[in-house]
Amino acid sequence: MKGKIAIFAGARKPFEIREYEIPDVEPRAALIKITMANLCGSDVHMWRGETPFPAGMVGGHEMTGRVAKLGADLDTDATGKPLKEGDRVVYPYFFFCGTCRACLQGRRMVCQNKLKYWVTPADRPPHFRGAYAEYYYSPPGNALFKVPETLSDEMVAPINCALSQVISGLSQASLRLGDAVVVQGAGGLGIYAAAVAKEMGARVVLSLDLSEERLNLAKAFGADEVLNVSSFNTFKDLLSQVREITGGEGADVVVGVSGVPSGVPEGLRMLVPGGRMVEIGNIGIGATVPIEPGYMVLRGLTLKGVVTYEPWALGSALDFLHRNKDKLPLDRILSHRFPFSAINEAFEKADRGEVVRACLVFED
Repeated sequence: MKGKIAIFAGARKPFEIREYEIPDVEPRAALIKITMANLCGSDVHMWRGETPFPAGMVGGHEMTGRVAKLGADLDTDATGKPLKEGDRVVYPYFFFCGTCRACLQGRRMVCQNKLKYWVTPADRPPHFRGAYAEYYYSPPGNALFKVPETLSDEMVAPINCALSQVISGLSQASLRLGDAVVVQGAGGLGIYAAAVAKEMGARVVLSLDLSEERLNLAKAFGADEVLNVSSFNTFKDLLSQVREITGGEGADVVVGVSGVPSGVPEGLRMLVPGGRMVEIGNIGIGATVPIEPGYMVLRGLTLKGVVTYEPWALGSALDFLHRNKDKLPLDRILSHRFPFSAINEAFEKADRGEVVRACLVFED
C-alpha cells in the first residue's frame, strides 16, 4: 500500500507529488491519515527560499487527521484518554533530542535538533514526516492529543503551530491581568494572539496590519482596537496613536507576528518601561535591522524569540477551542480551501497575499 507526498523541490519550484510505501507501525507509534493541512506563513517563507530548508523534505506542519493504525502498547493519548483507530488527533511535528546542552538544562524549546525528523528527506523511511502528505508517521513517544468530535478540522488544523505558538509566546511574555498588548500582524498567528491575550486577561489588545480584511477578523477575535499601518505617514505618527490607545506610555507586551524585520525595533519602541516583546514571525535568515541597545537597557526591555512550544500547549489549545467554539468565528481563520492535488496553486495564491490562511483538504 502506498501514499502520496508533496515533496518540497526548492525555492519557488512546484511541489512534486510522489508515492511511497506506507511503513509498518512500531510499538507506541501511530500512522495518521491526514484530513486537513494548512499553509502557515512560515511554510510560505520556506517556499520563497527565505529560510534554509532542504529540498527533498515533506513540507507543512499544521495538520490534523484520524488514527489509521496504532502500534502495540499505545492505547491512550497524552492526557490518558482512551485512543483507538479512527479517532481524530493532533500532535507535535518536532521532537526534542533530550541529549543536547539545551535539553539537559531544561530548555527544550531551544533544542537545535528538534526539527531533524521533519527535514529528513522523504525518500528515507518512514517517509511520511510532514503535513503535505496523505499520511503522517508519528514515531514512538510522540504526544498525541485526542480531538473532541465537537471541534471541526477547520478549528483544530491550525493549532499545531499558530494557536499553540501564541499560547506559548504569551506565557513566556508573562502576560498579566490588566496588561496592554500590541499584536503586530493579523494573519493566522496574529488573530489567535488577539483572542488568547484577551482570555489571559489583557486590558486592551491592539492589532496592527496592512489589510482591512485581516484587521476586521482580528476585531472579531477580540482585538479592542485595530490600526491599518498603511494609513500613517511616519512611524512616529503610528507610535503616537499606539501609545494613546494603550493608555499613555505604550504596551506591556508586544507580539511580533508580521514576519517583517523592521517590526522588531518598532515593537520595542511601543513598549512601556519594563515591557516584554516576543518575536515569533521572523524566521528568515540574513535580514538585519538596527536596534538601539541603550534604549533597551535604560528602559529595562525584554526581547525574546519564540520558535516552538512544549507539547502541553497543544492540550491547552484544544481546551481554548472547546471553551470558545460558540463565542469566536473559528471557522473564519481558514479563508481558502484547496484539494491536496492543487498544492502549487495554493502556494502561489498565498505568496501573492490573496489568502488569510489556506488549507489543503485530503480526499478519502
